[in-house]
Amino acid sequence: MTYSHLDPAMQNRVAWNAGKTVGTKRPLTQKQIWAIRFFLDREARLRDRALFDLAIDSKLRGCDLVKLKTGDLVAGSDIRNRAMVIQQKTGRPVQFEITADARSSLAAWLQRRGGTAADYLFPSRFDHGRPISTRQYARLVDEWVTAIGLRREDYGTHSMRRTKAAMIYRATGNLRAVQILLGHTKIENTVRYLGVDIEDALILAERTEI
Repeated sequence: MTYSHLDPAMQNRVAWNAGKTVGTKRPLTQKQIWAIRFFLDREARLRDRALFDLAIDSKLRGCDLVKLKTGDLVAGSDIRNRAMVIQQKTGRPVQFEITADARSSLAAWLQRRGGTAADYLFPSRFDHGRPISTRQYARLVDEWVTAIGLRREDYGTHSMRRTKAAMIYRATGNLRAVQILLGHTKIENTVRYLGVDIEDALILAERTEI
């Protein structure tokens, strides 16, 4: 219990979540992913296209995604097929794949942006020695989803993290694989994160014939 009720300054303060939808954010569907890509390509937003593709592939938390440096993904003149980072939240390493679409959009962005391997992949507009903030990343996600007609209340940065993980789980039912890809320390966290319930379990069971 806190003592905020004793502070007169807090009496008329509106709760941070008043009028907002909180809780698990929805993952994107394949159709929605391509709709966002089409929007970003049409608007010639190279940085945002690279950021979006990498967010989907990497399944990283926003705090880890924005702090990626060019050297984390590039070896020589080529973009790696796989990369590894140390998670800020857990201090543990996590690996992720970089698919052809992401490598292509990253290459286009890096060609325009230039810089060195020590530079942030997505630098702040105001200070190139710093990455974009997680708040700016969240604002960009809001722009992307509303551009294709989705409610920003239903989606967020965790939608980017959950999207591919949810697709992999639906296709394979392999929670352990998804746990590794998300960098969760406990499989119980993965179950909660994906929102696995009895319906999911029954569907998987029905697919298995003996």
